[in-house]
Amino acid sequence: MTEKPTSIQERIDEFTRAGWWGEQTISDLFDEAVANHPDRLALIDQPNRSEWLAGEVKRLTWAELRHEVEACASALDSLGVGAGDTILVQLPNVTEFVIIYLAVAHLGAIISPVPVQYGHHELGQITGQLQPDLFIGATRVGKNDQRGVMKSSDCANRAWIGEDVPNGDHDLAARIEDFRGRNDAVPPRAGNDANDTYTVCWTSGTTGTPKGVPRTHNLWIAIARATYEAALMEDGDVLLNPFPFVNMASIGGFLVNWLHCSATMVLHHPLDLPVFLGQIQQERVTFTIAPPALLNMLLKNDELMAQFDLGSLRTIASGSAPLSPWMVQGFADKYGIGVVNLFGSNEGVCLVSSTTDMPDPAQRATYFPRFGVDGIEWSASVSKMIRTRLRDIESGEIVTRPGLVGELELWGATIFDHYLGQAPGDPDVFTEDGYFRSGDLFEIDGDEEPPKFYRFVGRSKDIIIRGGFNISPEELDIALAAHPKLAEAATVGYPDPDLGERICVFVVPKPEQSVELSDITAFLTEQGFAKFKLPERLETIGQLPRNALGKVVRNELRSQL
Repeated sequence: MTEKPTSIQERIDEFTRAGWWGEQTISDLFDEAVANHPDRLALIDQPNRSEWLAGEVKRLTWAELRHEVEACASALDSLGVGAGDTILVQLPNVTEFVIIYLAVAHLGAIISPVPVQYGHHELGQITGQLQPDLFIGATRVGKNDQRGVMKSSDCANRAWIGEDVPNGDHDLAARIEDFRGRNDAVPPRAGNDANDTYTVCWTSGTTGTPKGVPRTHNLWIAIARATYEAALMEDGDVLLNPFPFVNMASIGGFLVNWLHCSATMVLHHPLDLPVFLGQIQQERVTFTIAPPALLNMLLKNDELMAQFDLGSLRTIASGSAPLSPWMVQGFADKYGIGVVNLFGSNEGVCLVSSTTDMPDPAQRATYFPRFGVDGIEWSASVSKMIRTRLRDIESGEIVTRPGLVGELELWGATIFDHYLGQAPGDPDVFTEDGYFRSGDLFEIDGDEEPPKFYRFVGRSKDIIIRGGFNISPEELDIALAAHPKLAEAATVGYPDPDLGERICVFVVPKPEQSVELSDITAFLTEQGFAKFKLPERLETIGQLPRNALGKVVRNELRSQL
């Protein structure tokens, strides 16, 4: 991929006139942060970094970070990377990953990050589409030797961070060291356009070949506002990022907002709970993002929580799976922490239930604002730059009344233009009038006129159809999150000749607990669930299978049945 695609000119003109897009790039935001607070701590490695990748734990000020970015840009330049070139990066959350993001912006290149869990199979699929000019990887991630994941046939130009770099490949850390402090070698900053592609992220690929999602500087800056406002971020905040730098949660939720706030970003990943809680206490973290399953577990573990002082924590964002009202209410009542509900995607889906727009915790867990709908006003600025609607997946009609399920469609300044290799406006991806077909099912809810809320129902492919009734597995998962004997649970459908599908629940019991199907059905019956929604089969499992983004892989559970 040597071209440098940009957004469609018609969109650029429209969104620029509206004030939703501008001229700032990621490099511009970085320059401002360095100029405003050169001596403030900017970037901190996790304390157990050496367990995952060789190298000393770094604590860099903004001025020190500037020097590291310049050295990295010089090193990449020496490897032939220039404006419009694409770098495929597979690293854990270490300071070098963030430095590479900023060096790529300096050079006007494109970064395509992938999870460290991907092996040669997945990387082969991606390189076939991307045709990267350089691959950067870690020789070791934890106890795993990563040097065999990228074959020379997929990318001949390879660089590594870590020990024992393969013969014939580049030692990126050593090359950066060679350029450190050599101001004469720093390549000039590229004259980036804010509408140039900056990243190509990848869909999670649980149902097929990963799809590349190009996003520009403007697309990232626009969507980052949603998290920035919902989390009530301020200049000098301390942000703890436990998500890999490969998707919307980390780039839109942390990277851009970190620059915007001249904040301190503390890195973490993979999840190590005592380290995670210890970082919140030691670094006085003000904001983090955590998956719902983790927050459910923490709220049930008073003994663990009592060991750490989380008083600095103002807001926790959560998403990627529905939230339990019990959990959101519990964090508010017990710890005075607001849990913000995020629903997003690499493509630019952007729904946010904030403490400002939805002060009631139970409501915030259950509903999302109907952004961009005529007659409904929200404080979130992102609500002014997108439009949303629901479409009945069978009739194709726009859903306007409560209680009817439809696919969420979105248009606006956060939404990408096209998948990598596809033409803008692909009818399988976009409607005739330019709305993105998200594949997410919602229903309209609320007593107002017009009704103010969306309620998430599930992904269209995950819906269980039992005896003609549509059943959302997420709805059952949310309820079971509060079961006192369960660490976590997930429901799936399995074939039945009479009813079409029946319901199976996979459960992970808490230590020293055992769970029977009757425990599950009794618990759900107490919650008022209809009988047709009660599971008919139970399977006990050590842990739920999750993809690199932390989402339950229901297809894998179905395959076990």
